[in-house]
Amino acid sequence: MTEQRRVNRGPGAAAANRAALIAAAREVFAESGFEAPLNLIARRAGVGQGSLYRHFADRESLALAVFEDNVVGLEAYAAQADTGLDQLLERIVDQVVTSIAFVELIDPSLTDGRLARMSSRVAALLGDHLDTARASGRVRPDLRCQDLMLALAMLAALLARAGAEERRGLAARGWSLIEQGLRA
Repeated sequence: MTEQRRVNRGPGAAAANRAALIAAAREVFAESGFEAPLNLIARRAGVGQGSLYRHFADRESLALAVFEDNVVGLEAYAAQADTGLDQLLERIVDQVVTSIAFVELIDPSLTDGRLARMSSRVAALLGDHLDTARASGRVRPDLRCQDLMLALAMLAALLARAGAEERRGLAARGWSLIEQGLRA
Protein backbone atom coordinates (compact mmCIF):
# COMPACT_ATOMS: atom_id res chain seq x y z
CA MET A 1 0.00 0.00 0.00
CA THR A 2 1.41 3.41 -0.92
CA GLU A 3 0.90 6.50 1.18
CA GLN A 4 -2.31 8.26 0.25
CA ARG A 5 -3.10 11.93 0.24
CA ARG A 6 -5.45 12.79 3.09
CA VAL A 7 -8.99 13.67 2.12
CA ASN A 8 -11.66 14.49 4.68
CA ARG A 9 -14.16 11.75 4.00
CA GLY A 10 -16.44 12.72 6.89
CA PRO A 11 -18.03 10.61 9.63
CA GLY A 12 -19.58 8.22 7.12
CA ALA A 13 -16.11 6.92 6.33
CA ALA A 14 -15.36 5.73 9.88
CA ALA A 15 -15.49 2.02 9.02
CA ALA A 16 -13.37 2.52 5.91
CA ASN A 17 -10.87 4.62 7.88
CA ARG A 18 -10.61 1.94 10.56
CA ALA A 19 -10.03 -0.78 7.94
CA ALA A 20 -7.41 1.39 6.21
CA LEU A 21 -5.64 1.96 9.53
CA ILE A 22 -5.54 -1.76 10.29
CA ALA A 23 -4.19 -2.57 6.82
CA ALA A 24 -1.58 0.19 7.05
CA ALA A 25 -0.56 -0.89 10.57
CA ARG A 26 -0.06 -4.47 9.38
CA GLU A 27 2.29 -3.23 6.65
CA VAL A 28 4.17 -0.63 8.67
CA PHE A 29 4.67 -2.89 11.69
CA ALA A 30 5.93 -5.64 9.36
CA GLU A 31 8.35 -3.23 7.68
CA SER A 32 9.52 -1.20 10.66
CA GLY A 33 8.61 -3.15 13.79
CA PHE A 34 6.15 -2.62 16.60
CA GLU A 35 7.70 0.72 17.60
CA ALA A 36 7.12 2.27 14.15
CA PRO A 37 5.80 5.85 14.30
CA LEU A 38 2.01 5.95 14.49
CA ASN A 39 1.94 9.05 12.28
CA LEU A 40 3.49 6.91 9.52
CA ILE A 41 0.58 4.46 9.87
CA ALA A 42 -1.95 7.31 9.69
CA ARG A 43 -0.26 8.74 6.58
CA ARG A 44 -0.11 5.31 4.94
CA ALA A 45 -3.84 4.86 5.66
CA GLY A 46 -4.61 8.27 4.17
CA VAL A 47 -6.07 9.67 7.40
CA GLY A 48 -4.99 12.14 10.05
CA GLN A 49 -3.62 11.24 13.46
CA GLY A 50 -6.91 12.33 14.98
CA SER A 51 -8.68 9.55 13.09
CA LEU A 52 -6.10 7.06 14.27
CA TYR A 53 -6.65 8.00 17.91
CA ARG A 54 -10.45 8.08 17.51
CA HIS A 55 -10.29 4.41 16.56
CA PHE A 56 -7.33 3.25 18.66
CA ALA A 57 -6.39 4.70 22.03
CA ASP A 58 -2.80 3.50 21.82
CA ARG A 59 -0.29 1.39 19.93
CA GLU A 60 -1.33 -1.79 21.74
CA SER A 61 -5.00 -1.32 20.78
CA LEU A 62 -4.00 -0.92 17.16
CA ALA A 63 -1.75 -4.00 17.28
CA LEU A 64 -4.53 -6.01 18.90
CA ALA A 65 -6.92 -4.92 16.13
CA VAL A 66 -4.45 -6.21 13.55
CA PHE A 67 -4.08 -9.48 15.48
CA GLU A 68 -7.89 -9.76 15.71
CA ASP A 69 -8.10 -9.25 11.96
CA ASN A 70 -5.51 -12.00 11.48
CA VAL A 71 -7.51 -14.38 13.70
CA VAL A 72 -10.74 -13.64 11.82
CA GLY A 73 -8.89 -14.45 8.59
CA LEU A 74 -7.63 -17.72 10.07
CA GLU A 75 -11.14 -18.63 11.19
CA ALA A 76 -12.50 -18.04 7.69
CA TYR A 77 -9.67 -20.05 6.16
CA ALA A 78 -10.10 -22.90 8.64
CA ALA A 79 -13.83 -23.07 7.89
CA GLN A 80 -13.19 -23.98 4.25
CA ALA A 81 -13.96 -27.64 3.65
CA ASP A 82 -10.59 -28.43 2.06
CA THR A 83 -8.45 -26.88 4.81
CA GLY A 84 -6.59 -29.50 6.81
CA LEU A 85 -4.21 -29.17 9.73
CA ASP A 86 -1.18 -28.84 7.44
CA GLN A 87 -2.71 -25.99 5.47
CA LEU A 88 -3.85 -24.20 8.63
CA LEU A 89 -0.42 -24.49 10.23
CA GLU A 90 1.22 -23.21 7.03
CA ARG A 91 -1.12 -20.18 7.06
CA ILE A 92 -0.29 -19.47 10.71
CA VAL A 93 3.45 -19.75 10.05
CA ASP A 94 3.04 -17.40 7.09
CA GLN A 95 1.28 -14.89 9.36
CA VAL A 96 4.12 -15.15 11.86
CA VAL A 97 6.65 -14.45 9.09
CA THR A 98 4.76 -11.47 7.68
CA SER A 99 3.59 -10.09 11.03
CA ILE A 100 6.79 -10.61 12.97
CA ALA A 101 6.23 -7.35 14.84
CA PHE A 102 3.42 -9.13 16.67
CA VAL A 103 5.49 -12.04 17.96
CA GLU A 104 5.31 -10.68 21.47
CA LEU A 105 1.53 -10.96 21.24
CA ILE A 106 1.86 -14.76 20.89
CA ASP A 107 3.53 -15.04 24.29
CA PRO A 108 1.21 -17.20 26.41
CA SER A 109 2.48 -15.60 29.61
CA LEU A 110 0.80 -12.27 28.80
CA THR A 111 -2.16 -11.49 30.97
CA ASP A 112 -4.15 -9.26 28.60
CA GLY A 113 -7.63 -10.80 28.45
CA ARG A 114 -8.17 -9.73 24.84
CA LEU A 115 -5.02 -11.52 23.76
CA ALA A 116 -5.88 -14.60 25.80
CA ARG A 117 -9.28 -14.82 24.08
CA MET A 118 -7.71 -14.53 20.63
CA SER A 119 -5.08 -17.12 21.49
CA SER A 120 -7.85 -19.45 22.68
CA ARG A 121 -9.64 -19.01 19.35
CA VAL A 122 -6.49 -20.01 17.45
CA ALA A 123 -6.02 -23.00 19.76
CA ALA A 124 -9.64 -24.04 19.13
CA LEU A 125 -9.08 -23.93 15.37
CA LEU A 126 -5.97 -26.04 15.73
CA GLY A 127 -7.71 -28.45 18.10
CA ASP A 128 -10.55 -29.12 15.67
CA HIS A 129 -8.15 -29.81 12.81
CA LEU A 130 -5.81 -31.79 15.05
CA ASP A 131 -8.60 -34.20 16.01
CA THR A 132 -9.24 -34.93 12.32
CA ALA A 133 -5.53 -35.36 11.55
CA ARG A 134 -5.04 -37.62 14.56
CA ALA A 135 -8.06 -39.77 13.60
CA SER A 136 -6.68 -40.22 10.08
CA GLY A 137 -3.23 -41.21 11.39
CA ARG A 138 -1.42 -38.25 9.78
CA VAL A 139 0.02 -37.03 13.10
CA ARG A 140 1.29 -38.68 16.26
CA PRO A 141 -1.49 -40.04 18.45
CA ASP A 142 -0.08 -38.27 21.52
CA LEU A 143 0.12 -34.84 19.83
CA ARG A 144 -1.83 -32.18 21.74
CA CYS A 145 -2.97 -28.72 20.77
CA GLN A 146 -0.65 -27.27 23.43
CA ASP A 147 2.24 -28.96 21.60
CA LEU A 148 1.30 -27.14 18.39
CA MET A 149 1.02 -23.80 20.17
CA LEU A 150 4.43 -24.40 21.79
CA ALA A 151 5.99 -25.27 18.42
CA LEU A 152 4.55 -22.10 16.87
CA ALA A 153 5.79 -19.98 19.78
CA MET A 154 9.30 -21.48 19.47
CA LEU A 155 9.37 -20.77 15.74
CA ALA A 156 8.07 -17.23 16.30
CA ALA A 157 10.80 -16.58 18.87
CA LEU A 158 13.44 -17.76 16.40
CA LEU A 159 12.04 -15.60 13.60
CA ALA A 160 11.91 -12.53 15.83
CA ARG A 161 15.72 -12.61 15.98
CA ALA A 162 16.20 -13.12 12.24
CA GLY A 163 16.63 -10.40 9.65
CA ALA A 164 13.77 -9.72 7.27
CA GLU A 165 15.71 -11.12 4.30
CA GLU A 166 16.28 -14.51 5.93
CA ARG A 167 12.96 -14.92 7.76
CA ARG A 168 11.02 -16.83 5.09
CA GLY A 169 13.78 -19.38 4.45
CA LEU A 170 14.39 -19.85 8.15
CA ALA A 171 10.66 -20.33 8.76
CA ALA A 172 10.47 -22.97 6.03
CA ARG A 173 13.45 -24.88 7.40
CA GLY A 174 12.38 -24.55 11.03
CA TRP A 175 8.82 -25.61 10.32
CA SER A 176 10.04 -28.56 8.24
CA LEU A 177 12.04 -29.81 11.22
CA ILE A 178 9.09 -29.31 13.58
CA GLU A 179 6.72 -31.11 11.21
CA GLN A 180 8.93 -34.20 11.30
CA GLY A 181 8.31 -34.43 15.03
CA LEU A 182 4.54 -34.13 14.55
CA ARG A 183 4.16 -37.02 12.12
CA ALA A 184 2.94 -40.45 13.11
